[in-house]
Amino acid sequence: MNISYNWLKKYLDFDLNPQETAAALTSLGLETGSVEEIQTIKGGLEGLVVGKVLTCTAHPNSDHLHITTVDAGLGGEPLQIVCGAANVAAGQKVIVALNGTKLYKDQECFTIKKSKIRGTESNGMLCA
Repeated sequence: MNISYNWLKKYLDFDLNPQETAAALTSLGLETGSVEEIQTIKGGLEGLVVGKVLTCTAHPNSDHLHITTVDAGLGGEPLQIVCGAANVAAGQKVIVALNGTKLYKDQECFTIKKSKIRGTESNGMLCA
């Protein structure tokens, strides 16, 4: 039988991590075979943040791309991100995949990295 750590936390008040909980249950006579992390979304959304589009201008070398500056809540300079979404505009709140974020499609993994898109530096990706 599989039991969710989060389910246990909902009904019992304790401060043990999953491995410590498994050891405690085993010491009480409830043998645990293993502890494994289950992610409903592969990658667990690590590296994705909510950002605010500060500016949005047309890309000079494209008829469909935009150059945006985005406050990703990191406390530093806004990020310049090239975006292909037709509906992106200043003032919007957006999901930002920061550099280093791993995104998945089925079993295929794609890592977001700093790049140049039609000669303009892009530091992340706006997720549609």
